[in-house]
Order: sequence, then C-alpha cells, then structure tokens
Amino acid sequence: MFLRRRHTQKDDSEQRDAKVIELRTAIGPLSGRCSLFCTDACLMRYLEARNWNVDKARKMLEETLKWRSTYKPEEIRWHEVAHEGETGKVSRASFHDRQGRTVLILRPGMQNTTSAENNIRHLVYLLENAIINLSEGQEQMSWLIDFTGFSLNTSVPIRTARDIIYILQSHYPERLAIAFLYNPPRFFEAFYKAVRYFLDPKTAQKVKFVYPKNKDSVEMMQLYFDIENLPNEFGGNATLKYDHEEFSRLMAQDDVKTAKFWGIDEKTYQIGNEHSVAPEPAPIAQQAS
Repeated sequence: MFLRRRHTQKDDSEQRDAKVIELRTAIGPLSGRCSLFCTDACLMRYLEARNWNVDKARKMLEETLKWRSTYKPEEIRWHEVAHEGETGKVSRASFHDRQGRTVLILRPGMQNTTSAENNIRHLVYLLENAIINLSEGQEQMSWLIDFTGFSLNTSVPIRTARDIIYILQSHYPERLAIAFLYNPPRFFEAFYKAVRYFLDPKTAQKVKFVYPKNKDSVEMMQLYFDIENLPNEFGGNATLKYDHEEFSRLMAQDDVKTAKFWGIDEKTYQIGNEHSVAPEPAPIAQQAS
C-alpha cells in the first residue's frame, strides 16, 4: 500500500513536470522580464488554475504577459500609491502564517479614497510586494480581512470588486492560499452574494468567514495562524498598529529590491513625489517557425 502510494506520487510529479515542459514549449522562447516571470513554479500555477489543460493555461498565461506589458505592475513604486495607504487599508503584515507565507491585512473599514483605478493600483502594488517577499519555495500568500468600521459608506462598488477579482484570478492565479473574513457585519452577506458570482469555485473555497462566537470558525483560523502573532482585531494576542511613515520606509527599501529583481535601473526612480519613466519591458521573443 505504502509502495503503491509512493509510486502514485512519483507518477503524478512526473506528469506535472511533463505538463510544465509542454507549456513552456507551447509559449515559445521568452526574453527579459517575461523570462523572469515564467518560472517553472509560475507555469505550474497557471496549469493548476486551468486543471492542467496546457492549451487553456497557455492562453491564460499569454493574456497575463500581455497585461503585464501594458499595466507594468513591477514598475509601480510606493510613492505613486502611498496616499492610498495612509490609513493602512491594505498592508503587509510583519508576521507570517504557520506555513511561513506572506500575510496581507485588508481593512475595508479604513477606505479613504473613491478612485477605483487608484485603489486597484494600490492593491496590485501590494500583491507584487507580497510576492517579492515570499520565502523560497513559497508561491502563495494569506489574507486577513478585518471588518472593524466597515459600513455601506466605506464599501467598494461591486463593479470595482469585480475588476479586482478579475485581476486576481486572471493574472495572479493560485497566489491566494486562504482568505479569512473576520466578523463581517450581516449586511455584508448580500454584498458577498453579488461578488461571489464572479469567483471561480477554487477561489470561493479559499474564502472563510470567521465569527468570534463561532468556535469552529475560530479554531479553523488558528490552524493557519499562531494566536500570539494574530492581532487582537482577529482574536489574537498581538497589537496591530499601522505606522504609515514606518511602512513607507519599508516599502521604499522593497522598491529597490523589486527593481533589482526585475533588472530595472533604480536610478530611474526617485523616492519622493516626482514621477519618472522606467525602461520598456523586454518583449516576448518571437517563436521560431
């Protein structure tokens, strides 16, 4: 029985590796940032998102490469989106989950702006930042969503939520490990029902509602997080204090790390309020005929 299981796991691994090779062949030669982006682990995430259908994964990946070449998420710098983060509505936590994954804390009750485009750009920046800070071997992150202060006035429009979901599912597949929605108000249920329509089944299964008075949901969250690390807003023993100046210093340091990873000359960026232009990303190399 044990030997059979080992053989099955080995066969599955070999089949996955073969699919990765097939997908890499299908997308053809890459150069520049596209080559950096399309690691084996990346290809595996796209295959997983499309149930290991190589053709569907290829189409999905090509759409992402096209999006990244125009949206250029790796070129967003903190000083461009810092005003969106003044209240700490989205931030990277100083702790990790029990699997060592990066944690994003979202506090929709701290919404401070109305521009859908800027809200999305701010979130995309922090997604890229979370990814660049993943530990070696990690491909996913965890989300903690605190609904303190959340109201109809602070909720994002359904259209904005739909656009965010589209970007997450289309261009960051299998990046989300788990998302805990902590103590959402009752009226949020109607909002979530409308938003859930845009979630694919795999993503929907990763969204967990946690209520302080529901022992089972609290215990489920504690399977993922050490209670000593969890802020008291999520039923833990730690204190969550967002310091915008300190977080800005951390992001400025990470911007240098991001530029170095993507091969961008950080001298083209200024840590301040002035905008600057970065080099164009290298295009996808043409596939040999």
